Amino acid sequence: TYIGSIVASVNPYKSIPGLYDCAAMERYSRHHMGEIPPHIFAVANECYRCLWKRHDNQCILISGESGAGKTESTKLILKFLSAMSQHSLELSCREKTSCVEQAILES
Repeated sequence: TYIGSIVASVNPYKSIPGLYDCAAMERYSRHHMGEIPPHIFAVANECYRCLWKRHDNQCILISGESGAGKTESTKLILKFLSAMSQHSLELSCREKTSCVEQAILES
């Protein structure tokens, strides 16, 4: 559940299909926090948006008892941020290519 910009989660101690796949990353990358059900990708997306869109420094605090899933949560956040960064890089490269192609066509 969300508590402001905090997500409280519980380690289910089992794999839940589809919970952390590419489709989930895509879904949470298109929504602001609070628009769809709570998820660690929503927190990561909010961090990413604030970092790159508003140029605000970010920090994510992950806390919990031993075995609570802190390491796995960290891996998931890094996986999401890596995917979003790669996507932004690909878009940037396409835009540059499009600009070059446009300049050639206009010549």
